[in-house]
Amino acid sequence: MGTPKKPTPVTFFASIIVNDTMWLPQVAEKLTPHLGHIEEQTPLVPFTHTHYYEREMGINLSRCFFLFAPLVQREILPSIKLLTNDIEASFSIDGKRQINIDPGYIALEHVILATTKGYTHRIYMEQGIFADLTLMFHDGTYRPLEWTYPDYRSHAIIAMFNQWRDRLKQKIKIHV
Repeated sequence: MGTPKKPTPVTFFASIIVNDTMWLPQVAEKLTPHLGHIEEQTPLVPFTHTHYYEREMGINLSRCFFLFAPLVQREILPSIKLLTNDIEASFSIDGKRQINIDPGYIALEHVILATTKGYTHRIYMEQGIFADLTLMFHDGTYRPLEWTYPDYRSHAIIAMFNQWRDRLKQKIKIHV
């Protein structure tokens, strides 16, 4: 019989897709009271992996990632997804989002995104929120799965998560 124990803490990140970069400081200001200091903000790059958001948000979308500094427990994921939904709604104009915020966490063993949509590989958590297994760590790197979004399959994104995993590993050593 196994003995239940708390899992290793994780570090949160958020993918931010915007139609206007002026929103980023305000988004950061709304997220940091809940997720802590932003350790890194990646440069904005054109978001060209899908046209899914264009109907609502317009064309010429850009994306960056925020990596949050503190170690946290993974079970806060549902509350963070609900928070990001509220933040998205607060920036909406005429019912159309101006920003898309996809929160998730980096664990030593995987990368998880939060979603409101259930599917075969998504595990229900609570409050209408599912955990989407996006990348798994195996043989020294994160690896995509058959359902991983195309952008999260890219070498650049995987390299970024591998670097962030190395930082997480160091923080956990210090934390223990």
